[in-house]
Amino acid sequence: HELGLHSTTHPDFAKLSEAQMEQELRDNYDAIVRISGFKPILFRPPFGSYNNTMIRVCERMGIHAIQWDVDSLDWKDLSAAEIHRRVVNGVKPGSIVLFHNNGKHTAAALPGIIETLQGQGYQIVPISELIYLDDYYVDNNGVQRKKTLSKEPD
Repeated sequence: HELGLHSTTHPDFAKLSEAQMEQELRDNYDAIVRISGFKPILFRPPFGSYNNTMIRVCERMGIHAIQWDVDSLDWKDLSAAEIHRRVVNGVKPGSIVLFHNNGKHTAAALPGIIETLQGQGYQIVPISELIYLDDYYVDNNGVQRKKTLSKEPD
């Protein structure tokens, strides 16, 4: 298991000042360390909302901002079957699926989702195994890309 940051008050990070961003992350980080002893290095911004300032604040704090590419929409009170369909139809190699801890039917949907995906050859792994933790940049679409060394032509 991994624990990551998500903020303390669930604000839209793209609308915060740099100082507010840092305070949200620091308060969330301190609470997780105090309660669990675990030092998180991942952060998923509320609503998926981010900007370059947020990326810089995270980098300065040694935190890796992450996004998702499959939204279960479990917060919309979809049935377990609808959540299952959305996730299984949306997943591709390397996918990060967004679920919420308070989704009404999330817990009921998960066993079937896991069974189906594993039956298709997928492995469920921690996010840190899916992302670059060093030598990367985030492109304009919010996707991590590995930095490459360019070579001068001969």
